[in-house]
Amino acid sequence: MTSTLTPQSVERAKPARTGAAPRRRTRVLALPEARWATAATVFFLLALPLQLTGAPAWTWGPLYALSYVTGGWEPGWEGLKALKERTLDVDLLMVVAALGAASIGQVMDGALLIVIFATSGALEALATARTADSVRGLLDLAPATATRLTPDGGEQTVPVEELAVGDTVLVRPGERVGADGRVLDGASDVDQATITGEPLPAAKEPGDEVFAGTLNGTGALRVRVERDASDSVIARIVRMVEEASETKAPTQLFIEKVEQRYSLGMVAATLAVFLVPLAFGEQLTDALLRAMTFMIVASPCAVVLATMPPLLSAIANAGRHGVLVKSAVVMERLGQVDAVALDKTGTLTEGSPRVTDVRPLPGSGLDEAELLTLAAAAERPSEHPLARAVVDAARERGLDLPGAEDFTSAPGVGVTAVVDGRGVAVGAPARLLDGTGSTVTAVSEELEESGRTAVLVLVDGAPAGLLGIADRLRPDAAATVAALTTLTGTAPVLLTGDNPRAAAHLAAEAGIDDVRAGLLPQDKMAAVQELESTGRKVLVVGDGVNDAPALAAAHTGVAMGRAGSDLALETADAVIVRDELAAVPTTVALSRRARRLVVQNLVIAGVFIAGLVVWDLAGNLPLPLGVAGHEGSTVLVGLNGLRLLRETAWQRAAAEGSD
Repeated sequence: MTSTLTPQSVERAKPARTGAAPRRRTRVLALPEARWATAATVFFLLALPLQLTGAPAWTWGPLYALSYVTGGWEPGWEGLKALKERTLDVDLLMVVAALGAASIGQVMDGALLIVIFATSGALEALATARTADSVRGLLDLAPATATRLTPDGGEQTVPVEELAVGDTVLVRPGERVGADGRVLDGASDVDQATITGEPLPAAKEPGDEVFAGTLNGTGALRVRVERDASDSVIARIVRMVEEASETKAPTQLFIEKVEQRYSLGMVAATLAVFLVPLAFGEQLTDALLRAMTFMIVASPCAVVLATMPPLLSAIANAGRHGVLVKSAVVMERLGQVDAVALDKTGTLTEGSPRVTDVRPLPGSGLDEAELLTLAAAAERPSEHPLARAVVDAARERGLDLPGAEDFTSAPGVGVTAVVDGRGVAVGAPARLLDGTGSTVTAVSEELEESGRTAVLVLVDGAPAGLLGIADRLRPDAAATVAALTTLTGTAPVLLTGDNPRAAAHLAAEAGIDDVRAGLLPQDKMAAVQELESTGRKVLVVGDGVNDAPALAAAHTGVAMGRAGSDLALETADAVIVRDELAAVPTTVALSRRARRLVVQNLVIAGVFIAGLVVWDLAGNLPLPLGVAGHEGSTVLVGLNGLRLLRETAWQRAAAEGSD
């Protein structure tokens, strides 16, 4: 009895009312397990009163037989296929026990076992389907069509699947956004609660990002499409959660490994329970009935089901709140972390720095506009947040940027390019020059003392000027640092390639004491390895190319998804789709709740199995009661794990992280 989220065909459904988030729910009888369990139950309920009222056996016997077939053929067939692969499946043992009960005249008891077993399997399948529904239902938020604007000013209503990157769509008041993109024109309030969890609509104006499936308010928006429908935030959440559901956590793998040995041992013990009393003169029927009851109550169904439902529920809940956990392994590992390392730019800060100073150096022959033009032209092909800040500053001043040739980028160092025939290098002063001149050093220190990041511009190998760039701390950064400190017992470490003064200035605002600045990508990785060498399980949170080695080396890596580089997103174990750093401690707390539920489930399963086995061996456990106890514990364990699907589970995890 294992639970897995299986991909299902997706059909778009219209919301019941404008503005309401539609809810996808699998119908009970749409599941084959539910249909077979229903049929078995009906046949059993038809046969039972006939037998109890003394009707001839030919009236109720065939009905019991149909109950055996409809409720037991599927687990029996799966068990036989597993046996062919030399694997002993507990489902097959349940069917064998039912047939054994029937063989000694306990036809009704065997049929009851089949009915309860089939019903338990149907409930498990329904719970698993509802777990998948809670995530895949997000696809219903995206409208089926969008209004695409043509170059001549016309409008076309097209399926959202036909939208291409670069298309412009019109989103009217009250409509849902058809694709992930950026606002070109117009202003409105957009309800993003289904994607980001924000309780209030977010104001949108030109330059702001919008997501497919979010609900537009009273204004009209022209949006440029920036992602294909298959790569939208909603689609990524669904796809990654489905992929995660197909993995197995270490605890689950250990249980399955033990399950095989346990099942073989249980078969041997069942034979002993049958043969030993028989050798001492017990009646064949009594010995066989006791052995069948023992096989049922000792089966590890509840133990097998103890691990995955809590972890899959936690993955689904996190996915609904914009946190993509890539596997059950990751969800289990998140709860183990006891140290955190944070990147600065784009992680601890908003990732949207601004150029505050443009300082041409004496003798360079450049004024502010010329210096900024050369730097922005060289930086334009780069994806680094500081590069975007330089380019944005040039555009805000209305500067025309010439083309750049022979562009190269070295993470943690800077960029080089040829602009109008001149070689231009832009990067950290300490990286571009082995020994900086007194003027460069003085200006650089002045900028860094005021909390800015100094960026040096070289033209044809000579220092031409410096740029001062400042980033803003995220509003939730200080609260996140405090929450992570509470959860792990130690304050996070700041790992950054920025200069020590600027890093220390920002870290003090966030409440971080351990600051390691001026780091290259390999230095960040070395810092993580140093922490882990002391026995710590380190969680690294970053977003850039230069964070990828540290994300890969860490016990668990989390990438900020909105502004994160493709390499960071691929390397990380989890991705924060929404731009909210506070989701990190909430996800860690949710993982810990999932791990606690796994332990609870294992205790519940162990207590039930041990109690029923002792009752059967030391006393006289009725077969129907043994069946009810065994299957009841299985259902209880499954439902206990699914508690993490509820919205309150996320809210409690958030509160736990903030305590």
